[in-house]
Amino acid sequence: MSLRLLAIETSTPACSAALWVDGEVLERYALAPRQHAVLMLPMIESLLLEAGISVPQLDAIAFGCGPGSFTGVRIAASVVQGIAFAADLPVVPVSTLAVLAQGGMRVTDGRQVLAALDARKAEVYWGCYTDTGTGTVVLQGHECVCAPATVTCPDGDDWVGVGSGWEAYGDDLMQRVGEQVVRVLPDFEPRATDVARLGSHDFRQGKVFGPEAAVPVYLRDNVAEVKKSLL
Repeated sequence: MSLRLLAIETSTPACSAALWVDGEVLERYALAPRQHAVLMLPMIESLLLEAGISVPQLDAIAFGCGPGSFTGVRIAASVVQGIAFAADLPVVPVSTLAVLAQGGMRVTDGRQVLAALDARKAEVYWGCYTDTGTGTVVLQGHECVCAPATVTCPDGDDWVGVGSGWEAYGDDLMQRVGEQVVRVLPDFEPRATDVARLGSHDFRQGKVFGPEAAVPVYLRDNVAEVKKSLL
């Protein structure tokens, strides 16, 4: 099935957009804290121009819906809603932790990934993912936000740790699950390329929604308190 999918990811200091066209991917990426709102639309315009595609020719828009930076996740949701409503396109929300795990699997050839993002407040956003055998990751258990000293990991060895949580709380995480971990990429960031791969898989599985479903996922209940701390 032919598929043209725009994907964006702004949940962390990295900002990226990608275009999936029948399995081929173009991407724009920048590590640019607090520049996401400025960079995202030019990235999208550049990708569409390079591919010779207009927004109405897209089949859907996928995006990293969080967890992550409160402001970053809000930017992604706002951009996606604006484009999707204007062009009457469906959206595909993708967990940022899943995106992180997918990228970790892509660059290491690992098949088990412990994705951790620094959630501030001495906590991590945490998710355990394994390869489905189809080239995409699947969540084991549940995503959560918790203290590093309380994370859990499924049985087995050869896990790869990825994400800023490993940089911020690596010692605590290693004390908890270190015997199962063979490699850590603490500075690895989620990328729109992996949003596109996961989004295309979900699209074909029928996991698509109307533009109003482009909303942030924070994992925390006290979002207002988090927002206040960022002002």
